[in-house]
Amino acid sequence: MNSGLLIVVPCLNEAAHLPQLMAALVADAGDNDLIVVTDGGSHDASQAIVAEWASRDARVHLVHNARRLQSAGINQAVETYGEGRTFLLRIDAHASYPDRFARRLVEAATATRAESVVVPMRTVGESCFQIAAATAQNSRIGAGGSAHRIGGESGWIDHGHHALMRIEAFKRIGGYDAAFSHNEDAEYDRRLTASGGRIWFQGDLAIDYFPRRTPGSLFRQYVNHGRGRARTVVKHRMPLKPRQLAPAMVGPAVAAALAGVLIGALVHPLAFLLAGPVLLWVSICLLGGGLAARAANAPVCGYLAGLAAMLMHLGWSVGFLRGRFLPSGRPDPAL
Repeated sequence: MNSGLLIVVPCLNEAAHLPQLMAALVADAGDNDLIVVTDGGSHDASQAIVAEWASRDARVHLVHNARRLQSAGINQAVETYGEGRTFLLRIDAHASYPDRFARRLVEAATATRAESVVVPMRTVGESCFQIAAATAQNSRIGAGGSAHRIGGESGWIDHGHHALMRIEAFKRIGGYDAAFSHNEDAEYDRRLTASGGRIWFQGDLAIDYFPRRTPGSLFRQYVNHGRGRARTVVKHRMPLKPRQLAPAMVGPAVAAALAGVLIGALVHPLAFLLAGPVLLWVSICLLGGGLAARAANAPVCGYLAGLAAMLMHLGWSVGFLRGRFLPSGRPDPAL
C-alpha cells in the first residue's frame, strides 16, 4: 500500500492562478505524493506552467483530459494513478489553500474514519464585481444557509465542498458521474451516503475561492450549477430543499412579471400585479445584500451583493428549469 496522496487538480485556462497554486502544492506535498493536473484543453499558458513544474519535480504529472469535464478528469487520474493509494485529494485551480491542508485532512479522516472529508469555502474578491459576488456567496442571500458556504462547526454532514476522499470508496461507487460538468460533487455524495459512506465536515479548514470576474460569467456559472442540480434531482428522484426551491421559482416569476407589464400596458392594468413577486424578490435581495455587506464589514462594492445574488438566483433557475424539463441527454459543456 502506497501511503502517498493522489492530489488531482482539474484545470481549464487557469494560468492566472496556477503559479501560486503549484508552488503551494509542491511545497506541501510529501515525498510519496503525486500531483496530477488534468487539463481539459487550455488555450492559455496553463499547460506550459504545469509542464515546467513536471520537468523539475517527478511528483508532478500533466494529463490531457479529452472529455474536458472535471468529473471525467478526476476519474481518469484515479484510474491511472490511484492503485495502491488510500486517499484522493481534490484541489480546485480557482482557489487557494491553508498550510498543511492535506495533512490536516488526513488526520481528520483517520480520526473519524470517514469516507470523505469536506471543507468550507470562503469566497474572496479583488475587483469591484468580485467583491460584490463574494459578499453574496458568503451569505445566506447567496448561499441559502449551506454550511460549506457560510461556515459551521465540524461534524457529520450530507454534502460539502469536496476535498479528501478514500479511493476505495470512490472506486466502489463508480467515482464521479462523468456526464456532470457541475454538481458532480453533490451527486457523488448522494450515492456515497446511500451506500453507507459517511462525510465529515471539517469546519475550521476553509479554502479561499476566487469568484467569476464579470456578471455574464457569473450568470453562466449559475446556469450550469442549476442544470447540474436538475440532473441530480432527476437521476435520484430527489425533492428540492427549501433553499433550492426558492431560487428555482425566480425564472417563472420574472417571466410572469414581464408578461404582466406587457398585458397591463396593452389590456388591463390589474395585470401589473403579476410583477408583485419579482418586486418582493428584488427587495429581499437588495436588503439581504446590504445586510450581508454590513455584517462582513465589506467595502462599498460589497453593497452590490444584492445585484450579484439576483444574477445567481436567475441563472440557477434558468439552468434548473432547462435541465429539469428540457434535458438534452448529453453531458453539459465545460465552462
